[in-house]
Amino acid sequence: MRFEVTDSGVGILPQHLPRLTGRFYRVDAGRSREAGGTGPGLSIVKHLLEQYGSNLDISSEPGEGASFGFTLPREFVCQDSEPGKQAATGQG
Repeated sequence: MRFEVTDSGVGILPQHLPRLTGRFYRVDAGRSREAGGTGPGLSIVKHLLEQYGSNLDISSEPGEGASFGFTLPREFVCQDSEPGKQAATGQG
């Protein structure tokens, strides 16, 4: 199953893309501080996805926005037997 989020913001310069998932890395520290961010979000996402055998795909063009996506392996995708019925998780 593929998940992807795309925005139409200012985009990310190519030199920042390889470092975006580094712990506490900020492209623009001043702007992030104003918005209240601390920087670990994408690092956490990257490590969680690795636990599920996936990777975070990031692409961007300055002035065109950015795209963040990942694909979950088939064994982690739950399929309901009845449409609209919530699958049992085995947790209670």
